[in-house]
Amino acid sequence: MKSTSTPYDDVFRTLLNDCSKLIIPLINEVFGEHYTGNERIVFSPNEHFINQQDGEEYECITDTKFKIIGKETKNYHWECQSTADSSMAVRIFEYASQIALDEGEISANRLTVTFPRSAVLYLRSSKMTPDEMHIEIKTPGGSITYSIPVMKMQVYAIDDIFEKNLLFLIPFYIFTHEKELEEYDKNEDKLEILKQEYEDIKKRLEEKTVKGEIDEYTKCTIADMSKKY
Repeated sequence: MKSTSTPYDDVFRTLLNDCSKLIIPLINEVFGEHYTGNERIVFSPNEHFINQQDGEEYECITDTKFKIIGKETKNYHWECQSTADSSMAVRIFEYASQIALDEGEISANRLTVTFPRSAVLYLRSSKMTPDEMHIEIKTPGGSITYSIPVMKMQVYAIDDIFEKNLLFLIPFYIFTHEKELEEYDKNEDKLEILKQEYEDIKKRLEEKTVKGEIDEYTKCTIADMSKKY
């Protein structure tokens, strides 16, 4: 069974494929890393076959998994979800454990698996949406618990996005206005304010291009992806 693609899935993967360096500031923001942007990013296939308890298997497609190679190498797994979902922790565990198994190492009678650093971006959220999820693994040898950071699009104003260089989020910025979209359709003045905000975003991206902070292709890709909804 394959995952059904949505416009935001397509935007997410296009940005990763075509402007992969944009993911670095998000990693810094969520995981407290200090990557400079000069590190190498290596993506891995995101298709996995997961065996179910009834013996059947299905194909799941993670949003992305990659390694960042700098002073050390770290594995990451990132999911983009439109709405907070109570089953998200289950899916992340399925994906993460399969990623760990795919890259597991067997030596003599020991299997070593390393789980990636997983995170999720929620495009919609509420006051009830947690800042992180927790996965507890109980084994005969003891229990471990690890956290899954949650990034919420709703909490990032456009100034935050530019100040923190989270340009990857710009195509999803419209989700912060989603509750007012019907009002914009009825109120020309409010609609004009929204249009001016996007004109300002366009101008600020152009300024970053002139300064050499991003290239022309990245600027155009962000702009094109912002028109997908």
